[in-house]
Amino acid sequence: MSTVRMFLLLVKASVRSRMQYKFNFWLSTVLAALVSVMDFLLLSVILWKFDAIQGWSLYEIGYLYATILLSKALYRSFANDVHHLEKYLVSGDLDQLLVRPIPVLLALMSQNFRLMLGEWVQGGIILTLCLGQLISSGQVTAAAIPLTLVVLVTGAALLFAIGLGTATFGFWTTRVSELQNLTEDAANKAVQYPMELYPGWLRTLLLTLIPVGMANYMPALYIVKGQFGWWLLPAVMAFAIVFLWLMLRFWRFGLSRYQSSGS
Repeated sequence: MSTVRMFLLLVKASVRSRMQYKFNFWLSTVLAALVSVMDFLLLSVILWKFDAIQGWSLYEIGYLYATILLSKALYRSFANDVHHLEKYLVSGDLDQLLVRPIPVLLALMSQNFRLMLGEWVQGGIILTLCLGQLISSGQVTAAAIPLTLVVLVTGAALLFAIGLGTATFGFWTTRVSELQNLTEDAANKAVQYPMELYPGWLRTLLLTLIPVGMANYMPALYIVKGQFGWWLLPAVMAFAIVFLWLMLRFWRFGLSRYQSSGS
């Protein structure tokens, strides 16, 4: 509990520092929301034209879109600078975190806390509309609501693990932004759409080595498509726990090989 309390205190301090520039905070929030809205509107126009994609309706794809968006918002809110480890390695600022009397990862996660209000609002609205339509049509029951909350937390843990594993390569290569474009940005974009669109090798990649598909696609198969059985969600959660544990071990190994800017 002392570790959690310390993390929350550090997050609070980060929020207070960011709110010193309120105009910049609200402008970046609005711009991020507008970019996401335009992205989903383009998808909606395509779906209204063709009605469905690979058997997935507008509301089902909206569920995929909203769950990965909200999981990413949860991950980036509490661990944003894991995604930006490169700047700490290049500038040598990671050395400052090494001398703090708290775990390096905890110190890194508490830097530059982002509320990501635009993503939360947009994702929440899309998810509410899509789930509401699916429930009213009888395709899913009200049990989909608590199950989706579990999916969001599990998805955030998976995205955090992927981001952490990718960032860890920076201890050897220093530059990891291009790799992050592949494992985080491009992969997250890919699973906003049904994975039936992709060839078998790419689906396998997105479910194993870069398992973003486990964050929204696999749970959606059970929750909104009624495929497989009740065991699918526990299996996804177990996978997320094991994958996160492996990436934490990888992080500790990489950190032990880190050569500071002063060495």
